[in-house]
Amino acid sequence: MLPSIDWTRPWFATVLPARRQLDLQRDTVIAALNGRARALDLRNPSGLPLAFVPQADLPEGVAYEEFIGATGGVPTRDNLHDFFNALVWLTFPRIKRQLNALQAAQIALSGVGKSRGPARDGATIFDENSALLVLRDSDAGRALDAALRGHDWRSAFIAQREKFGAGGDADVWLFGHALMEKLVAPRKAITAHTRVIFAGDAYFALDDAARRAWLDERVAQDLAQQGLTTADFTPLPVLGLPGWCEDQDDDFYNDAAVFRPKRKVAGAERDQ
Repeated sequence: MLPSIDWTRPWFATVLPARRQLDLQRDTVIAALNGRARALDLRNPSGLPLAFVPQADLPEGVAYEEFIGATGGVPTRDNLHDFFNALVWLTFPRIKRQLNALQAAQIALSGVGKSRGPARDGATIFDENSALLVLRDSDAGRALDAALRGHDWRSAFIAQREKFGAGGDADVWLFGHALMEKLVAPRKAITAHTRVIFAGDAYFALDDAARRAWLDERVAQDLAQQGLTTADFTPLPVLGLPGWCEDQDDDFYNDAAVFRPKRKVAGAERDQ
């Protein structure tokens, strides 16, 4: 049984259209999800039809990602974590399919061991806790990127506040299903592993549905061509995003336990 969720929160906007397509008063969660999966003709990396199946269908000793790659079945428990995972499949199916291909390939290469390796670690972090930050490919967009990567939070969220939202230079989409699950009970310290994508003016002229489709195709293509490691992310305290939390005054951003500066270790910068 899924708990009550405030779907008006800005962090759920990414998957809200997918949620609205589900009639959970009429259908069970898995039946509703599979109805949408069939309507969208979702496929796994091998081209098999994608279906959400009970967790009990996953054989003992078989990795979750391996099972999806081999059968098209996505083991799904009756909880928020797996529900958000399914909504992301319905929202960004190309990215999810490419992530599964990366994970399954790594399992085939190295097996399932204690160490996942950088590629599989990167794919897991992307799947669980990522946000996609689309920035305008302009001086303004690159200035915002530099501020975020440098942990210059006041510059990013106060001085450049107008760059977020309609007509701006920045567009934020949550992807990680564990991240969404945490935001059901939001805390200021919740931080996303963020992948930055630069886009031209044509992207920012699109409506939300077209932006989702553009992003799904673009990021999936990037992952296929470039792969993925943990170094591809920069941290983003999501409740610091302009308009994502009440009372975002100076004191809000002065909280160094959340909005931490970048520190130097052994001559090189790293995230604290």
